[in-house]
Amino acid sequence: MSDAPAIVARGLTKQFGPVLALAGVDLEVPAGTVLAVLGPNGAGKTTLLRLLAGLARPSSGSVRVDGGDADRRHPRGRVGFIGHHTMLYPALTARENLVFAARLYGVADPGGRAEQLLTRNGLAAYADWPAGSFSRGMAQRLAIARGLVHDPAVMLLDEPFTGLDAPAAERLVASLRELREEGRTCVLATHDLARAGAVADRALVLSRGRVTHEARGAPLAAESLERAYRAAVGVT
Repeated sequence: MSDAPAIVARGLTKQFGPVLALAGVDLEVPAGTVLAVLGPNGAGKTTLLRLLAGLARPSSGSVRVDGGDADRRHPRGRVGFIGHHTMLYPALTARENLVFAARLYGVADPGGRAEQLLTRNGLAAYADWPAGSFSRGMAQRLAIARGLVHDPAVMLLDEPFTGLDAPAAERLVASLRELREEGRTCVLATHDLARAGAVADRALVLSRGRVTHEARGAPLAAESLERAYRAAVGVT
């Protein structure tokens, strides 16, 4: 695992009218690590991920992802983003969703890449099913496959455990571990402290747009994360 940071943010601020969503966040994520971003609703987790993904611009501060500079030209081709909603095309089959995404990214063999990812994510038998017929767990696996279609170095996942039953959530944990073993850098925003602690090397807690707690080490100390999270939501 390299110590070189895959993600660097300095003084990252984002304001929506009178609302300060992020207030001067500093962040470094070494390559090949998994960072869990924790915090209550409205803490700024999704805003942070969208800035890292290049889907929004900071009001002030800077972001650098995998050697690129989001203030100039964000290296979106090096980033895979999985939002809270899967954003799959429900009328398209699983294969068609992946082929379409692969073509958007200019992948040399869209069909071959789609088949590879369907097999990897246990979806080969459902390749010709419309995505709209998938369960939440299957749709999440397909969304991860789509996020990997262009072989990004950095994966960003927003509330990936939401709506998953226990087996699907454990499968997602296994997938995140595989991504880490491949040397990819992952950042996941989540409320699931237990699973975040099991899969992440590092964690930070956001409250009102500010980092209130940071932790590192695997596995992360569950009690310490719980105390920091409870403080962030105002519960003692």
